[in-house]
Amino acid sequence: MSDHPPLTEEAILEPPDSALQPDSPQPNAGLRRPGSTVFSLEGRAAPGLYLVGWLATVLGFAVLLAVVLAAPGGIGAAVLLLTAVVLLAVGLVSAAGAQGMERRARGATYAGPSPFLVFAASLPVALPVAIVALRLAELAGVDPLSPLASLIGQLILVLGLAALVRLLVVGMGALSWSEMRIRWPGLSAALGHLASGAVYAVPVILVTAIVSGVLVTLLGTQPEPTLPSTREPGGIALNFFAAVVVAPIGEELFFRGFALTAWDRSIGGRGALIRSALFFAFIHVLTVGGATFSEAGAKAIIGFTARVPVALALGWVFLRRRSIFAPIGLHATFNGLLLLIAEMAAG
Repeated sequence: MSDHPPLTEEAILEPPDSALQPDSPQPNAGLRRPGSTVFSLEGRAAPGLYLVGWLATVLGFAVLLAVVLAAPGGIGAAVLLLTAVVLLAVGLVSAAGAQGMERRARGATYAGPSPFLVFAASLPVALPVAIVALRLAELAGVDPLSPLASLIGQLILVLGLAALVRLLVVGMGALSWSEMRIRWPGLSAALGHLASGAVYAVPVILVTAIVSGVLVTLLGTQPEPTLPSTREPGGIALNFFAAVVVAPIGEELFFRGFALTAWDRSIGGRGALIRSALFFAFIHVLTVGGATFSEAGAKAIIGFTARVPVALALGWVFLRRRSIFAPIGLHATFNGLLLLIAEMAAG
């Protein structure tokens, strides 16, 4: 016979007296920290960083909105725009850092900032650098709409993303480069991983072509090329370098190496694969435009939907091979073949 009293409903619902004592230990107390939607400094792991993040971001958006609505001209508009960009850069980077520290304090499975927030922070960080670099290039005689100018802008964005991942993710101990499968396995292994991804390029292109063809027929429009049009050999070579080298390396480091790995830890492989694929497709239609709103929307729908198959394939290859070189091989071959087909058709 047990000396304990019988377990009644009252006993289940009523906590023991020891649980009501203020000095008694509270397990998992970190889980009660305020979340990202609770505007409070109390109980936060980095209250100062959190405050700077919110204030600078809100002020940055306010100044940017004022520039758009008031449309001032001259030097005043440039100063206000630069102020908005700087405030947004400081605010979003601070918010990402505060989010990572908060997650680490709560013991989250992925203790780093959201990939959404890191990407958002990269835009105001890279924009001033890109503006200055492109302005200098223009003064040196480079056409702002040329393949070289496009390559410069793409390189700056890729370097900005890599710098923020180093600062906010690797630097804060959320993920290491090795955990993101970003490591050099040796020449023979790297070539093998590149080839293992490249073999899927042709079937993915076929699926993409079918999806694009159906949508173009239904919506009656076609997205514009993402790279500047050129018939000069030098420009074609620069477009190939941007599409086959810069974009695959930079985008795979971020979308698969970082984003997919981070979400794999927090929501599991299947959810991470789908979320990262949709994120990848969405980012590629942010700058889509058109003569009318409906035309721009139709082009965005086509561009987004057509990129989902390759985005899913890139994530699947990364999870299967556990190497960043496999999706780089698929991405580079996919882009290279499409660009080669486009050049042959134009020729």
